[in-house]
Amino acid sequence: MKKSTTIQLGQNGPLVSKLGLGCMRMSSIWGGSTPDETESIATIHEALDNGINFLNTGDFYGAGHNEILVGKAIKGRRDEAFISVKFGAIFHNGNWLGLDLRPIAIKNFINYSLTRLGIETIDLYQPSRMDDSVPVEDIIGTVADLVKEGKVRYIGVSEITADQLRKANSAHPISALEIGYSLAERGIESDLLPAAKALGIGIVAFANTAEGLLTGDMKAPLAENDYRNHFSRFQGGNLVHNLEKVEVLKQLAADKGYTPTQVAIAWVKEQGDDIMPLVSMSRRSRLPENIAAMKIVFTPEEMNILNTTFATGAIQGGTYLQR
Repeated sequence: MKKSTTIQLGQNGPLVSKLGLGCMRMSSIWGGSTPDETESIATIHEALDNGINFLNTGDFYGAGHNEILVGKAIKGRRDEAFISVKFGAIFHNGNWLGLDLRPIAIKNFINYSLTRLGIETIDLYQPSRMDDSVPVEDIIGTVADLVKEGKVRYIGVSEITADQLRKANSAHPISALEIGYSLAERGIESDLLPAAKALGIGIVAFANTAEGLLTGDMKAPLAENDYRNHFSRFQGGNLVHNLEKVEVLKQLAADKGYTPTQVAIAWVKEQGDDIMPLVSMSRRSRLPENIAAMKIVFTPEEMNILNTTFATGAIQGGTYLQR
């Protein structure tokens, strides 16, 4: 199989695969069931075999389970993998309690992560969100100290404002911004995305299908036990309206011979050479579809249809930031 293309994270940052593998769904999500570990590890191995070296995890995914799993998967293949770790989110029994980004906490988190992963250095280390009770400069400065200690190679940030991003980059060069970005989630285009581009910071874009909205498989109403019912986007008239927009995506995808998911991923990668679609997978069967999505090319007319149908504000209801 052909190797995936690469992008550079940051002005002087590393070259990594243009397609990133999100490992979150390989562990129980907020108290849910745990996927098959053998299949998850096999998925990571096959991703590495195909040149997908950017592996994204968090120390709070599955209460540490995800890091342990990734550590097992990269054993003997450490040099092939670029490990991105988020930290700072606090959960108990699957319930969100808040953030802890005090310097003393960060110094504690890093050592647990290194042990679980079985490595000496984390390639990209980033606060999962910013904690307003701790100055941005203190948070990034603490991670910068970890860079000096050799425990971290590059610093990233996630779910942050443009002003916070500029403050963070002033404290230490930021290599990557991890943020939700999709046809249905374009709020970053007004302020945050231009700020990142101006600073030369790479974009790691997750939620490319907007919690499944853009897969073309969603029906209204959702099942009563579906977690997405908590988001206003998937409630009542909002969902009906949003699915009407998705019909346009489905038709365009069918005309091109691809799935809506593939087109949604391809749209993200087409937004710039500095933008990486980060796709969560836990099964090898998903890899060929997602790799093929990276080869899709749009005509100007097709891009205009997508951008017009999914213009900012076209999708009704709350965003991932309002979970």
